Amino acid sequence: IGKSVSGILSGKNLQSLLYNAAAEIQKVIRYDRVMVYKFDEEGHGRVVSEVKSDELEPFLDLYYPASDIPKQARELYKINLTRIIADVNVADSAIITFQNGNTPLDLSHSALRAVSPIHIQYLKNMGVASSFSISLMAKGELWGLVACHNYTPRFIDYKARDAAKLIGQILSSALEYRQEEEDTEMLHTLDLAAAELSRQIKSEENITNALTGQAITIQQLTQATGAVLVFNHTISRVGTTPDDEQLKEIIAWLQTNQQDTVYYTNHFPQVFLPAKKYSSIASGILACIISKEMGEWMIWFKPEKIASITWAGKPEKLVEQQENGLIQLSPRKSFEAWTEIVQNTSEKWSIKEVSLVVKIREELMDTINRKANEIRSLNDRLRLAYDELDTFTYTISHDLRTPLSAVKSYSELLLTTNKSLDDNAKKILNRVVAGADKMNFLIKEILNYARVGRSDIEPVKIDMQLLLEDLKQEVITALKPPNLELTFGNLPDILGDKTMIEQVFTNLLNNAVKYSSKSNPSKVKVEGVINKNETIYSVADNG
Repeated sequence: IGKSVSGILSGKNLQSLLYNAAAEIQKVIRYDRVMVYKFDEEGHGRVVSEVKSDELEPFLDLYYPASDIPKQARELYKINLTRIIADVNVADSAIITFQNGNTPLDLSHSALRAVSPIHIQYLKNMGVASSFSISLMAKGELWGLVACHNYTPRFIDYKARDAAKLIGQILSSALEYRQEEEDTEMLHTLDLAAAELSRQIKSEENITNALTGQAITIQQLTQATGAVLVFNHTISRVGTTPDDEQLKEIIAWLQTNQQDTVYYTNHFPQVFLPAKKYSSIASGILACIISKEMGEWMIWFKPEKIASITWAGKPEKLVEQQENGLIQLSPRKSFEAWTEIVQNTSEKWSIKEVSLVVKIREELMDTINRKANEIRSLNDRLRLAYDELDTFTYTISHDLRTPLSAVKSYSELLLTTNKSLDDNAKKILNRVVAGADKMNFLIKEILNYARVGRSDIEPVKIDMQLLLEDLKQEVITALKPPNLELTFGNLPDILGDKTMIEQVFTNLLNNAVKYSSKSNPSKVKVEGVINKNETIYSVADNG
């Protein structure tokens, strides 16, 4: 056994390990065929390694349906690690017990327990005379079997059976280690991607950029060929994915049908029929809800993997009518290779991929909640700033109005009481009163302007010819520019807030006159043009 174990463990990878195990077991029990048979998630089995006599046809890579070894039978294989049928043609022996006649004897742990008549018929249909099996366990579950066939009756003594059982136990331990060893590199890559994404989520202000705009994206979180982030009313894609219209119909389906936080399948087109149109890129889907109310998702896609599965005979249960008229299940009689083409199916999503998606979602939700709290804090500070602005503008306007009222009052008093004023002096005082009125109006507008952020501006039609003529008189009176040529071109009316527009053009004209005053003559021109749905004004000077 020590020599056998040494030979088995000399394999450099999982496949050579399995082949060496089959070869060593054949040496111990001397059966015609020894196969290593692995179960998949659905209970179907595949021959992954085989050692046989030269004259036998190979069974390597053939699939056997789950119905060949039903679930209850697989549970018994976990209890009895070896099982022998020395001769399929020997009749079963009855057992006499001291128990109540109605109580069946539990033979679960007995090596001598007979097997199902259907299984005996199954072996006979294959031409097998003797059968021996060794259970292969990994992480407490039935990983597979070492299935041994002999085409003539052959008994294996206890010593050889026990040796084969020990080899099976050692192989089970090695299987677990080798499988994890081969998965380690892939898992390490996924873990690194998850760690980097976590860092990006925490450090980036823009979540979309953190998940889709860096060297490491959500695509690297799994072995998907494409990923989509639906966030903040925007669809961001990385890798190979369905187009935007196809994504919208997928999201609509998820909105209606996804109940849990994470949904995944490796045959999406069979669940959502329209997906058959793009099964080549989206046969597998893994969807994670960020916010169902906001219609926000992370979605990963795996492409179609058209598989050609060769079954050992057509995988179907047959029924036969017995002589007494009763219907009974019957194992298939033909084991000729039968090929099935499996479409609309992708590689399966691993538990690791799903767990990393859940982990990143938790990180993302923490970040979104933190940002939401920051926004709430900013809103509170903004509300406080608005209140302070109201107080400030009210105080300033009040303080400005007091001296302004005095200027206006004394000017009006001079006009009405001083009879010695000439026309020029009266004109100047009238302008002082008009300026005071305008200043008072602007103070009121400052109060209104302070509230602009909280109310909509209602635009009105502005007569630009009239407005600019008034501004021209004010600028000339205020600045008294020498040699000024202020001309107007076409002046189309515009829509806007009159006070604000007046302030804009007052500033523009003041600057133009001021900076062109050193030229002789000083030239300023204002004109407007209508271009489709917009009006463009220009103020040009030679300063």
